[in-house]
Amino acid sequence: YIQAFSGPMISKRDSSENNSLIYSNMAENKMFCFQCQETAKGTGCTIKGVCGKEATTSKWQDLLLSVVRGIGTIQHSIGKEPTPEVTRFLTDALFTTITNANFNDQDILQKVDKGIVLKKQLLQKAANMNIHLPAYQEVTWGGEKTDYEAEGTRESVLRHENADIRSLKELTMLGLKGMAAYYEHAAHLGEENSEIISFICRALATISNPDADMNTLLGMVLETGKYGVDVMALLDKANPQAYGNPELTRVNIGTGSNPGILISGHDLKDIEDLLIQTEGTGIDVYTHGEMLPAHYYPQLKKYKHLVGNYGNAWWKQKEEFESFNGPVVFTTNCIVPPSPSAGYRNRVFTTNSTGFPGWKHIQAAADGHKDFSEVIALAKTCQPPREIETGEIIGGFAHAQVFALADKIVEAVKSGAIRKFVVMSGCDGRMKSRNYYEEFAKALPQDVVILTSGCAKFKYNKLNLGDINGIPRVLDAGQCNDSYSWAVVALKLKEIFGASDINELPIFFNIAWYEQKAVIVLLALLHLGVKNIHLGPTLPAFCSPAVLKVLVETFGIAGNGTVEEDIKNYIG
Repeated sequence: YIQAFSGPMISKRDSSENNSLIYSNMAENKMFCFQCQETAKGTGCTIKGVCGKEATTSKWQDLLLSVVRGIGTIQHSIGKEPTPEVTRFLTDALFTTITNANFNDQDILQKVDKGIVLKKQLLQKAANMNIHLPAYQEVTWGGEKTDYEAEGTRESVLRHENADIRSLKELTMLGLKGMAAYYEHAAHLGEENSEIISFICRALATISNPDADMNTLLGMVLETGKYGVDVMALLDKANPQAYGNPELTRVNIGTGSNPGILISGHDLKDIEDLLIQTEGTGIDVYTHGEMLPAHYYPQLKKYKHLVGNYGNAWWKQKEEFESFNGPVVFTTNCIVPPSPSAGYRNRVFTTNSTGFPGWKHIQAAADGHKDFSEVIALAKTCQPPREIETGEIIGGFAHAQVFALADKIVEAVKSGAIRKFVVMSGCDGRMKSRNYYEEFAKALPQDVVILTSGCAKFKYNKLNLGDINGIPRVLDAGQCNDSYSWAVVALKLKEIFGASDINELPIFFNIAWYEQKAVIVLLALLHLGVKNIHLGPTLPAFCSPAVLKVLVETFGIAGNGTVEEDIKNYIG
């Protein structure tokens, strides 16, 4: 793979043609962000983020990432195992800059302040050890508050004029954001791995190096995928260890008669704490979006007041939060800024790395405990949620549950009852082009099974797609990080069928992406050797044409065609 990148396909010259549009859009020096799938015009947001992020917020996030790179570089130079303080700061700060996670300028600036204090401590530590530090901007910048705005501008994505260098550095940086998110969830459940944090520091040092060449940067991209597998394995260990293996579950999508609290995001420790504190209060708890898979875990579903899942994927929250009537808790990203007239504005809470101006933030105590009493008190004053649908959806097919059905699945494959599996993991979003995934699911032949995880499933998990010999045609493993389950399942099928390569299996990857957790999942799949992944609804803007060409030619990554074309070409 590295040899492929060292050839003539990536130019060593400045990609001036590709840069011209970007830099002309930056004439007013507003912002530049191209990390999500919905980025403006498919090139980058330059005035305000499509996600709702203001230009000032973007600048403070760039500043925070500069401090992150400085700390990572110094820590890597020191060479010792990162301290808990460094670990917590890096994972929290990286998670804060994920799309739709934190819109609160003051919160971001407080993290900058905290990071500068930590950076100065590390600089002193390096000096005491007589360690020579590289003279990168991120390391040498003194952290003067009067220079915050200038440093935020200097350290934007566009600090690299060469589009290919920028592309490879950002591909790693976005992967690190997803890695930090998964690491934080595992750490909340007591599972940590210093090697992953040491790698994050080494990767940040490489990104900070203005002289890093193409081969070095590509090696870092591929190694990010390796540690992406490691961090998802860490979380895959933490979740079942705490709550039991996910199991086949029918989840109610209607409502009860009690007031409710709606919890969104990904952090299972938070929903456990909320369930414990609401038990016996007369308050029901509902999941939203990526929190749906909480219902699949035995130690969480035992709480009888975990009533069901309310609504759909994150982007429909404006209407659904209004009709829910009760308070909402965001545990991770997926925030859509509400309109000024939204009735639910004063009943939303954030925690962990999330934030929004005017919303109350629930901070963890020193022992990690969170007090949800204010949320519960507010819920008691609210009307029960208004019912928007009825019925149930089926999920809980992480790898342990799939292995429990292994004999049945293998027999169905051998008999021809199951012809193919299609992995349709990833993210949902607002673009009309994402209707492709619903239409694709509907059009699949009846002998094809969908393997899903993440919120992409909301395009088709409420369709009646039937089953094959009792095996549901939509197998939902859980959250986006549970895409790891499909890698585990694929490797097991490779063993069972005696295939020499994972790509010989009857599995087609048709992945929807939106933000940076999807980036680390993609890099992890590439590390595992998966090829010919379809990625949509559009290919990433942060990949320059030359880098994208290599990904296409080396790994077979492709964009979506029409539903009819893709089914004909890849399903038959």
